[in-house]
Amino acid sequence: MTAPLTPSQPPHGESPHDPWQQAAKPSGDFPPSAHEEDGPGMKTEVRQAVVIAVAVAVSGVLLGLLWLWLAPRVPLISDGEAVYLKDTEGEQAIGVDGTFTLLALGFGAVSGLVVFLLRKRGGIPLVVGLTAGGLLGAVLAWRLGIFLGPETDVVAHAKSVGKGVVFDAPLELKAKGALLAWPVAALLVHLGLTALFGPRDPEPYPLAYGDPARPEDSSNS
Repeated sequence: MTAPLTPSQPPHGESPHDPWQQAAKPSGDFPPSAHEEDGPGMKTEVRQAVVIAVAVAVSGVLLGLLWLWLAPRVPLISDGEAVYLKDTEGEQAIGVDGTFTLLALGFGAVSGLVVFLLRKRGGIPLVVGLTAGGLLGAVLAWRLGIFLGPETDVVAHAKSVGKGVVFDAPLELKAKGALLAWPVAALLVHLGLTALFGPRDPEPYPLAYGDPARPEDSSNS
């Protein structure tokens, strides 16, 4: 006859630390990275967005210089009383707007690509900074091209060159919607690259449970 089992004495074949009991108790320890923030804090993102906006806006100086250099000139002529287009069927004015639009699209694509390569894990502040910088850069390029271009006072310019002398019209951007070409192109390129090649969100970490023993192992013991 065997002695009765005491509460402190486990039945035969069972360990005092049964793995099935451990499996029923989830551990409160998670990987340290599960509690960390994904990416920099909001203040850091805002600072980066401001830096990017300023850098993109300053590059508008280069766009203005290229526009001034590549845009076609609109020839004017004066008869001493009024100023006329020398070539009434010319498309130079359309070419001025088209040149600015194409250059702005190119600058937008390049700026969107560069910002993505420098800061792949972007955020809303970064996108806002890129878009605002592109718009400011386009406005800066527009005003700089006019400032450095031909004389804006057409009447005074016609009087200074004399009757019958051809001179260039002021550099104008008649289609003001071209100012949106840079920010829109930058936004589309950056969002497209982020969707295709940006980092993905990590998979959620499973709860850390004990490693349960297989039923056949416990039965063999």
